[in-house]
Amino acid sequence: MTTPRTVAVIDIGKTNAKAALVDLETLSEVAVRKTPNRPLADGLYRHHDVEAIWVFILESLTAFGRERQVDAISVTTHGATSVLLDAEGRLALPALDYEDGGPDTVRAQYDAVRPGFEETGSPPLPLGLNLGAQLHWQSQAFPDAFARVATILTYPQYWSWRLTGVVASEVTSLGCHTDLWNPRAGDFSSLVDRMGWRKLFPPLLPPSARLGSLRPKIAARTGLDPATPAHNGIHDSNASLLPHLLKRQAPFAVVSTGTWVVSMAVGGHKVTLDPARDTLINVNGLGDPVCSARFMGGREFELLTANTDGRWDDDVVGAVLAQGIMLLPSLQQGSGPFPAAVARWVGEPSQSERYVAAAFYLALMTATCLDLIGAQGPIVVEGPFAANRLYCDMLEAAAGRHVLPQAGQATGTSIGAALLAGGASGVPQVEDAGAAELPREWRAYANAWRASAGAG
Repeated sequence: MTTPRTVAVIDIGKTNAKAALVDLETLSEVAVRKTPNRPLADGLYRHHDVEAIWVFILESLTAFGRERQVDAISVTTHGATSVLLDAEGRLALPALDYEDGGPDTVRAQYDAVRPGFEETGSPPLPLGLNLGAQLHWQSQAFPDAFARVATILTYPQYWSWRLTGVVASEVTSLGCHTDLWNPRAGDFSSLVDRMGWRKLFPPLLPPSARLGSLRPKIAARTGLDPATPAHNGIHDSNASLLPHLLKRQAPFAVVSTGTWVVSMAVGGHKVTLDPARDTLINVNGLGDPVCSARFMGGREFELLTANTDGRWDDDVVGAVLAQGIMLLPSLQQGSGPFPAAVARWVGEPSQSERYVAAAFYLALMTATCLDLIGAQGPIVVEGPFAANRLYCDMLEAAAGRHVLPQAGQATGTSIGAALLAGGASGVPQVEDAGAAELPREWRAYANAWRASAGAG
């Protein structure tokens, strides 16, 4: 079998759905399509519009096939999402959006059956951010519909099934704060057996597993070669981590940015994770546990900068640093390292000062996350914040370690997902360019923020 050159990556984020055509020889995106990912509020509960996303996927594959030969397809998505299928392959229930409040209505009952943090590495989270809480609520609120469930698919594997007709489970999606996985045992958690769900999960396959070729109708619809293979797929934060696992030497940390900012420490010093501060154990693409922490940074930045024009200069930065203008956590409550704190401003920022202080806030929240998971070594920043110099510089000042922004056209999720199809030998070693020489005022600001936020 020849090594694929061009891989179509389906990347379903919480805010946007993306399709990218990745050239594995150059590790670049040669074509990109995006669409907003808007959940639906009608019906039984807030749920993902899977049919609209499916139309986008088919249109994207059709467009890519007209431009270049597509050698393989790979899928990556956000976590805390599953799709429940009946015996005929239809939706037994709508695909629940994890921001729906339904699971919280039976929280006490769920807390009585969920495993402890020491077993799963999964902290108790609000709404449907624990996938086990979603399944528990759906089984309680809609027992007749849940009784028809024949297959539970995590989100990347749902789309791979729609492409190929082959069902599979996968460890990075099962192991991302779901309560469903025991990362140390490498098996389902006690919750799955307690609830009788094990039989509903398909066989476990690696993220890179070649599930099969396109369904004939999909090949005909898109014009792609019917023999085009689709791979099992991977959780998006772990897609960002994968290229660095393959080439970087520990210790290091990867910060995957998007709607969520997820920090992952590889080979850091040993710490006791605090589930009350949204630390957790993810399972990486090689099947190993990874200490992680997260907060909803992309959502917060969007809210904070909605009425700003994004303009700033060195004088504005100087004013923010000198006057100690800062935002203290947390804008999005219920998750992150300060889940119960209520955000407040120190000082009264102008529009441009607000933008700068917002970027600093995100960097300092990230630095706190890295401290909580024992991160050591250089910090690789993936995703949209890699292009934000204010964020990267303040993160370096706060962490006291080199920050390596992976800015550019290609995102870590797309490249990592494409590597599932082959070509890992072409992943370049990330060079450590050395720390920037930042004025001491930056470190002083970081220390003041930590003291005020109680970041210890």
